[in-house]
Amino acid sequence: MIEKKIVCLGAGSLYFPHALIDLASLRDLEGSEIVFYDLDAEKAQLMAELASRLFGRLGANYRVRAAKRLADAVDGADFAVSSIGGSGAEITPNVYGSYYSHMDKHISAKYGVQQLIGDTCGPAGMMMALRSIPAHIKICREMEKRCPRVIFISHSNPMAVLCRAIRKYTAISVIGLCHGVQEGIASAAKVLNMPIEQLECSWVGTNHYYWFTALRHNGRDVYNELMKKMARSNPPQGHILSTELSRIYGYQIVYPADDHIIEFYPFLSQVQGGQEKLPYGLAGAAKAHGYDEKKSQTARRASSSRLRRKFIAQYKKILDETKIPEKPAPSSALRGEGLARMISAIASGKRELCIANVANQGAVANLPFNAEIETEVVTDSTGVKPIVQKEAPLILKGMLEKRFVWQELVADAGVKGDRQAALQALMVDEMAIWPNKAKPMLDELLHASRDLLPQFG
Repeated sequence: MIEKKIVCLGAGSLYFPHALIDLASLRDLEGSEIVFYDLDAEKAQLMAELASRLFGRLGANYRVRAAKRLADAVDGADFAVSSIGGSGAEITPNVYGSYYSHMDKHISAKYGVQQLIGDTCGPAGMMMALRSIPAHIKICREMEKRCPRVIFISHSNPMAVLCRAIRKYTAISVIGLCHGVQEGIASAAKVLNMPIEQLECSWVGTNHYYWFTALRHNGRDVYNELMKKMARSNPPQGHILSTELSRIYGYQIVYPADDHIIEFYPFLSQVQGGQEKLPYGLAGAAKAHGYDEKKSQTARRASSSRLRRKFIAQYKKILDETKIPEKPAPSSALRGEGLARMISAIASGKRELCIANVANQGAVANLPFNAEIETEVVTDSTGVKPIVQKEAPLILKGMLEKRFVWQELVADAGVKGDRQAALQALMVDEMAIWPNKAKPMLDELLHASRDLLPQFG
């Protein structure tokens, strides 16, 4: 067994029950200490209690506790896992239901940008980053003092921006962990009627935004077969746009969810007539992520003891209803995000293939060296390293480079409180609006989140 200290940051996030089940599936990490820290200490304590019950039921031997101070939580940590939503300690079950996310979308819509999810790009994605970056930099500064060799695994969005800010402005080693590529490979395997483990894939892109560049099955090229089957199919609701774009570009989009894909293109700033005019049934996706323009409410709910009691009761109910499998299977390289598997491999110095968000570092020769890409990596005792692949095709290179510039500008704005960089990010984004509207939109967005933007003064 390999005993390590693993700290869960933003521990009240409902991501962690899944992560804990994954950790319980691997016995070689037993004996490790798992510490939970959140701005809302009560949520951290409740998550720690869930962990104790979960590990007890599954017979997994972990030491579990909640910490009230960040310094205590990270002191001597070997691994840190974050799921920080960018809404501070607001009383809300998830970031999409928060006042801040609602205001991001409400203000964007006022100026003609109908965002759906708002956690990766566009005005709302930028604002989530600007609110989250100070919290991440503060955590990293504490870790530089108390656990400088920690491996920081971020599950937070906007993932690429946060990883870039941490990598550029701190000395902490960061890895982004997502499930988009795994879902895309599973979708392709289903279309091809092939076992997912037998499908050999190459892709290029950044978080939530990538394309297959090669597909093989038992050494046979099956890319054209996938494209032909997709061209003949009637895509299901939620995958219509990604299917059409894949046909046009000649490269299959990996993560086929339209609600994510559409936010990388200019279409949302071209919608006339409001949310209900969104094509492909995307109005429903917007509402599912917390924004219904018919229920616009710009006033922040005042906190009260009654409201908090109600929220905590709902939160406890959600945790109590966590489905605990009798014998959880460890996530593989292609099934699930592979958090436990990655931590175990790094802790033991094993070389394992994983999918992660990392700095390019020349892995894709014709993309920027410091660009944050999501790709196959190999683990070792120091973390992960990207695997070298072919150059990005010209059409994909062009679309990606603009996205990398946006990520850099938002990272700089988030660390420095630079309004000019934020305005430049809005103008380079695919959802850019007229300059005379972009500046007042930025002013309103920053004002609505001012209590979580200390860097802007």
